[in-house]
Amino acid sequence: MTLAKELFDRVWSRKTQLGLAVRVTVAATAAYAIATALHLLLPLWAVLTSIIVTQMSVGRSLKATRDYMLGTIGGAVYGGAIAILIPYSGELGLLGLLVLAVAPLAFVASIYPNLSSATVTAVIVLVLPSMHHADPMASAIDRVSEVSVGAVTGLLVSFLVLPSRAVRQIRASAARLLDLIAEAFTELLAGLTRGRDNDALHRIQDGIGTAMVGMNTIGAEAERERSARLSGGPDTGPLLRTILRLRHDVVMIGRATVVPLPIELQTRLAAPLSEVATAIALFVRSAASALRAGAGAPAIRPVHLALDRYADEVAAVRRDGLIRGLPGEMAERFYAIGFSLEQMHQNLCDLDRVVGEWAESTADKSARMAE
Repeated sequence: MTLAKELFDRVWSRKTQLGLAVRVTVAATAAYAIATALHLLLPLWAVLTSIIVTQMSVGRSLKATRDYMLGTIGGAVYGGAIAILIPYSGELGLLGLLVLAVAPLAFVASIYPNLSSATVTAVIVLVLPSMHHADPMASAIDRVSEVSVGAVTGLLVSFLVLPSRAVRQIRASAARLLDLIAEAFTELLAGLTRGRDNDALHRIQDGIGTAMVGMNTIGAEAERERSARLSGGPDTGPLLRTILRLRHDVVMIGRATVVPLPIELQTRLAAPLSEVATAIALFVRSAASALRAGAGAPAIRPVHLALDRYADEVAAVRRDGLIRGLPGEMAERFYAIGFSLEQMHQNLCDLDRVVGEWAESTADKSARMAE
């Protein structure tokens, strides 16, 4: 029982991926059934197309369907036109047509990867008639029909069977990024007084970079859904831009904290820096939790207070003349830390506002469902 529960918990923790597996299965079986009922020549292409266009989110399925259909229609028209307008006989003639079809379409696909299906379609339209002694025009029509059945089936399944909206996914993606940013920020400020664990920091930074790419992709899918009126929610742009700026803040702080502060400054600034690190990390992690739950933004006042106390201590350090004796490079790093923290403060205020907007959107949606 314990093993079964653990297995269930692991599978259930991947609900999004599990939903995709169900949708792909339904789409493939439905496409095959429809293609067979319509007596299409090759139901296989309908099945494969339905699998290709059934993606993790509705927005991604929309893009995959559009791209695959455009490539298929373009390839079918081009391949059919070549086969009809340029008569050929024998294998050498067919080989020449293949070169004429593949070369330009492969070049176009290298520039526009979303049209890569055009090359495959043109080859099928050219080669299949020679295998079955069919008409090239009929082959092109069959290919478009098979792909259309698969594309429409996959798209409908994406809408109707356990639909996954990119707007929901972006909450989880943004929250994961915020957790990574909080972890990196804590490690960087701690490095000012105890030295840095560069291996741990590189691991965190790599994770942030990978997560940023994923979040931007999901953001584009969410905007595609919103523009098609398939989902609501606030504009994803402010959230993505705010997190990107926080990422830049972490990079700037990383450059300013390459080496620890001199021992005199460590003694004076260790306590306020620790308070700043604790307050900001707690706020960022709480904002991540709020995004996941659709709750309101956490209190940002502790961040204001911690940064004010740090600024007061920096002013006292300067009055006491501890900065005058520093080497030029160290003094520049010291001032760069203060500038970076001030920039981060402004961006944290933006994060506070953005998380509040997403919480209001969730509350409005709950109210509409209650009505």
